[in-house]
Amino acid sequence: MTTDASRNMRFIARCDQGGKSDGVQFMLSRGYGYIGHTFSNGVTVVDLRDPAHPKTVKFIAAPPNTRASHLQVHDDLMLVINGASRHTPQSLAADDKDYYARPLVETLGKSDDRDFAAGMRVYDVSRPAEPREIAFMPVDGLGLHRIWYVGGRYAYVSAHFDNFTDHILAIVDMREPTRPEIVGRWWLPGMWRAGGETADWKGRYALHHALVAGNLAYGAWRDGGMTVHDLSNPEKPRLLVHRNWSPPFGGGTHSPLPLPDRNLLLVGDEATQDNCEDGVKCVWVMDVRVPANPVTIATMPRPAEADYCAKGAKFGPHNLHENRPGSFQSSTLIFATWYNAGVRAFDISDPYRPRETGYFVPAPPERMMDPRPNRPRVIQSCDVHCDTRGLLYVTDSNAGLTIIEYEGAK
Repeated sequence: MTTDASRNMRFIARCDQGGKSDGVQFMLSRGYGYIGHTFSNGVTVVDLRDPAHPKTVKFIAAPPNTRASHLQVHDDLMLVINGASRHTPQSLAADDKDYYARPLVETLGKSDDRDFAAGMRVYDVSRPAEPREIAFMPVDGLGLHRIWYVGGRYAYVSAHFDNFTDHILAIVDMREPTRPEIVGRWWLPGMWRAGGETADWKGRYALHHALVAGNLAYGAWRDGGMTVHDLSNPEKPRLLVHRNWSPPFGGGTHSPLPLPDRNLLLVGDEATQDNCEDGVKCVWVMDVRVPANPVTIATMPRPAEADYCAKGAKFGPHNLHENRPGSFQSSTLIFATWYNAGVRAFDISDPYRPRETGYFVPAPPERMMDPRPNRPRVIQSCDVHCDTRGLLYVTDSNAGLTIIEYEGAK
């Protein structure tokens, strides 16, 4: 069985990624897919020139105890994060409730407690099936989490440095790809512990990542909400506004998606606990005509064709298709992963009344890659990328890569 449920989406193929069927972020370039792993600690390359018959061609291992879950590919470059793995024997004690509720330094410890790589690796992918490492930019902390890079001089990364409590915004100069250099930083007040700052908030304030549109950066800060920054000088981001809706909502702000041609911003809050224990998580629709005063005008409808809170594992938003250059781009048709409810399509032609127009809930994983004991064998759709043909590439924590065709609203 290839699916638990579907509407207006058609199964094309499934790939076990060479036996490493855990996946987080997915990039597509020149017919090849690049998949960052959360448990397998590395990057897999898949030949997708024939999407119906995907072929795993290479695995690039990260150093021991090192996570490589997020990556960016643009033109001839691939940028890959390195950071302390959450799922080595030394850190398995940091379960999800701990990891998502407290600063990183309290759950994963100090960077000198164990051996891992922290920083960003740069690869030449001019030969798509044979990435070649050309640089490593180290950082003095627990490492990077996610990157935004679509060419040009700068990459925008979430990075932990030893003198901070958690991931902050760092700007990387990519003028010379073999020598990337951090040239700017920004953080929420209270995060700079070496500077004597103390938090007046509870939960986990940490940059998941920021997306850039024009001269504006939109950041998602987990329990810290969202920020908008002026990047007129990219090395010195200037805060325009900080908004936080946690509490009363449960935090976990994860995925920003600016739609600049419509003056809209989508912001997704990640489900971080099983069985809806962290409450209702939303994808918010915001009016950002005045960037310094974003206003929430709607939320995406929640999947309702089944009782997903009772299904097991996590239910709620995770990632949004990010309208990258070279991919499908739309300001009205939105794709989002929803963990155990699969991947969802939404029409926001009327931003005040978003409509769900399709979904695909893959079948349960055939085997578990998650090393933690007693995890439920339930789909956890993680990342979604849509190509220019309308094919969706959906990763999963255990179930490999699922390729789906969106057939449009019917």
